[in-house]
Amino acid sequence: MSHAASGLIPTEHASRYLQQLCKHWSHKLTVEFTPLHGRVELPAGAVATMDADSAHLAVRIEAPDAETLERMKGVVMNHLDRFAFREAPLPVAWS
Repeated sequence: MSHAASGLIPTEHASRYLQQLCKHWSHKLTVEFTPLHGRVELPAGAVATMDADSAHLAVRIEAPDAETLERMKGVVMNHLDRFAFREAPLPVAWS
């Protein structure tokens, strides 16, 4: 994987959102998760890893190319904002 981005999302509900996302995607994608860590094999060869603590959800997305990376960042944030509708849109600074 040659392209990657990491984002830190401030939220007190990081573990809840991580688990909701992973359960949602587990119906169609390969997913492994615990309350504090998740890994999702996204379409187009991309992979998302998430780590939760009491104040943040850390998200890292790896993809084979820049276009896929940008698309998957949008997919992940769109789903997160749906589960976090009380807090949405969640702020995230990608690096």
